Amino acid sequence: MHYPKIYIIVLNWNGRNDSLACIESVRHIDYPNFEVVVVDNGSIDDSVQAIKEVFPEVALLETGENLGFAGGNNVGMRHALKNGADYILLLNNDTIVDSHILSSFMEASALIGQEGIFGAKIYYYSEPNKIWYAGARWVDKIQHFLHVGQGCVDNNGDFSSMAETDYACGCALLVKTDLLKEIGLFDERFFLTFEETDLCYRAKRAGYKSYFVPEARVWHKVSTSFGGEGSVLFNYFLMRNRLLWAEKNLPFGKRLVLYKDVFYELLRYILPPRFRLNKSGENSSLKGIYSSLVDYKKSFVKKFNNPVRKARFRAVRDYFLRRFGDCPESVRSPGK
Repeated sequence: MHYPKIYIIVLNWNGRNDSLACIESVRHIDYPNFEVVVVDNGSIDDSVQAIKEVFPEVALLETGENLGFAGGNNVGMRHALKNGADYILLLNNDTIVDSHILSSFMEASALIGQEGIFGAKIYYYSEPNKIWYAGARWVDKIQHFLHVGQGCVDNNGDFSSMAETDYACGCALLVKTDLLKEIGLFDERFFLTFEETDLCYRAKRAGYKSYFVPEARVWHKVSTSFGGEGSVLFNYFLMRNRLLWAEKNLPFGKRLVLYKDVFYELLRYILPPRFRLNKSGENSSLKGIYSSLVDYKKSFVKKFNNPVRKARFRAVRDYFLRRFGDCPESVRSPGK
């Protein structure tokens, strides 16, 4: 029986413990023909040495600098293409995989009988039976993508069928190398977030679909590399790259709707908070007015010093100034 050669690419950036745990889970995959490639994105912890010592059989590519998710994975994908890979699995280093993940992906690929991009069913690592991703869809009403099934407990019924999805999540994404040779690798301007969404939409324009594969299972620690989904970094890249993705993949009319929504969002950031008198019996007295003004000053300072608000504002500015790639240092280290 022929087993296509699969390269698993794990991107590491100062993620020693996560990467070691991820690679250990990959060791137990039951598919007979795969290789693991770790791309280190200029880590300054002891990740590289630890990976070399614990997993000497793993190929380790060192970029020497942080190239982001897009650039780092492109290094790994070029290596896989050069060495004759049939398929590539991109795998976040903050994941643990099911041992059947590759066989499940290959069964799905054989089932549809054509090339495509495949995404896993992804659970929260902290809540192993709760779904984080079971497909995705773009929602015009809110001008955002939503994960199908996010927050739902898996009952082995509602999210158990392979289905077409708007994009396959880059957390665990399988793609045939022939497809990559046709449409290209990640657009490195994204740096972090939306690069896999852009890839899936480029594939769609070339005639290829993306699929959610429920039998391919992964447990994800969710954005640990940049502080979680509420972090300053995440908000910067999400705002800027959503605009870049829309520019590349949405028709002009839908882009205008998105720009309008972003404008109103920024307007809410710019406008000062609403002044209200405190609810007390002293409202009409000078003491009550003074108390209200003090509280208003606190809310004003809190709003305009909010680092997430600043990051999202800078993200829009950088998009229109055509500043892509990594974020400004002021976003990465907002206290400096």
